[in-house]
Amino acid sequence: MRYTFDIVGVSPVWNFFSHQQSLEEQRFKGVEYLGTQICTLDALLETVEPVPAKWGWNLDQVVETVIAFWVNNAETIEYWKTRLQDAGRDNLLVARVAEISSLQAEFESLLRKNW
Repeated sequence: MRYTFDIVGVSPVWNFFSHQQSLEEQRFKGVEYLGTQICTLDALLETVEPVPAKWGWNLDQVVETVIAFWVNNAETIEYWKTRLQDAGRDNLLVARVAEISSLQAEFESLLRKNW
């Protein structure tokens, strides 16, 4: 399997929690949104650790994906770190880790949705 990781934004804690609850029933298997109050590699890895067991993923490959993102996206990380600091302490950095085909299925579903 191939995995992807990305930082998708900053959210108030309550909104993130509510969104996670609403997604629980309709969530695509293999796509997880994670939140952390600190924008560090260690904090992101800590939020990712339980995910592979849930989906039967290879933990080492998922960790490598997160580290590769961290190493190759310094400007993006600095941007989101600043946004998180600007937002204040009641906010979370939101990241997404996914198996690539599952993420593709989620995006295709969104494109077919009638808004």
